[in-house]
Amino acid sequence: MKKTPLLLLLLAALPALAAGNDEAMTALAKNAGCLTCHDVEPGAKGPDGLPPIGPAWRDVAAKYKGVKGAQAQLTGIVMKGSNPYDSHWKGQASGLAMPPNAVAIKEADAKKLVEWILALQPAKKG
Repeated sequence: MKKTPLLLLLLAALPALAAGNDEAMTALAKNAGCLTCHDVEPGAKGPDGLPPIGPAWRDVAAKYKGVKGAQAQLTGIVMKGSNPYDSHWKGQASGLAMPPNAVAIKEADAKKLVEWILALQPAKKG
């Protein structure tokens, strides 16, 4: 019988562990003000029935699935903000850019939150 190294099993379980930490990550996001603009689930409405200000996190997870360096890139966007001229969420979000959030969240917490977001499964259709 072939044995799988314990490290490989633990690494394979990381996304599931991160995605299973919903309450702690939701509380972190709420305390940092992220939920003012974002929702976990797609289809939420923003002010005046417009698309939400920021993209739904399940959509973010789907868009960046398998993208090398996504966690570092998105953590940087959380901390420093994004350029409104580079917005790639047109039609899905009513906000033009993400403001810098370094005053609202520590970088270590932003990294954890982004890791959790990227581990989310796509929204179920239907």
